[in-house]
Amino acid sequence: MSAYGAFSSPVSTAILPSTVWYLPPKNSASRFISIHHLRLSTATSPGFIEHLHREFAEEVARGTSYPQETREGETLSREAFEAYFFAESVIVGIVHEGDLLGLSNEKDTTEIEGMQMKEVVISSEDARAERAWEECVAGFYYVKPNYPGRSSHICNAGFITPSAQRGRGYGHVMARSFLYYAPRLGYAASVFNLVFVNNLASIRLWEQLRFTKTGLIPRAGRLKRTDGQGEEYVDAYVFYKDFRELAGYAGDKS
Repeated sequence: MSAYGAFSSPVSTAILPSTVWYLPPKNSASRFISIHHLRLSTATSPGFIEHLHREFAEEVARGTSYPQETREGETLSREAFEAYFFAESVIVGIVHEGDLLGLSNEKDTTEIEGMQMKEVVISSEDARAERAWEECVAGFYYVKPNYPGRSSHICNAGFITPSAQRGRGYGHVMARSFLYYAPRLGYAASVFNLVFVNNLASIRLWEQLRFTKTGLIPRAGRLKRTDGQGEEYVDAYVFYKDFRELAGYAGDKS
C-alpha cells in the first residue's frame, strides 16, 4: 500500500525469465548469480519466505536504513512483511559457487552497466541446489508502484543484502538487475523516496548507475546511531531514474 492507499499495478501478472549475471573473479567466491522474478503466489519453496522475512525483520530492528519501526523485544510480523515486500514483484539473487547447472558459459551475453548477463531457464529452487537459503541467497528486493493510478508507471524498490553476504559485490549485481527487470515489468521510471545521507555505499552505487538526486528531505528519518548511543534525525535524498531509453522497456500504457 502506498501513502495514497491501495495501488493498482500497470504491469502484467506474468513471471519474467530468470537471468544469470557474471561477476569478475576478484569480486567474490561466486563467479555468477542467477536472478529470479517471483510473486507471493509463486514463492512456495519451503523456508524461502521465512528466510526473507527474517532478514528483513533484522534490518528493520537495526533501525538504520528502513523507516519501519518495531518496539524493543518485538519482531516485524510475517503478515506485515508479506504485505509490504510481496505487494507486487520480488526479485531474488542466488549465489552459484560451482557450475553444477551449466551456467558458466558466457556465450550470447548482453552487457548492462559493465556486467555480462543473459536469460536462462532455471527456477529458484533448482538454483538453490538443495542448499540452505541462508547459504545461497545473495540479495533480494521488491518492485512495486510508488504511486497509484495515473502515476503507477513510476516504481519504487527496496533492497536487502543478507548480513552473511555483504562485502562481496552482490549488491552491485542486484542493482543492475533492477535496470533489467523494472522496465520489462512496464515501469517508465523509478523513485527511491528515502536514501539516507549516511548510507554512503548506497549513494555511491546509485550515482554510479546514473540515478539523479532530485531532492533532499531534512530530518527524514529518526534512525538508531551506529555507535549504539541512542537515535538521531538523518536527512535523506530522493533518487530518480528514467527507464524509457533502457532496453526492454515495455512502453507507456495506452
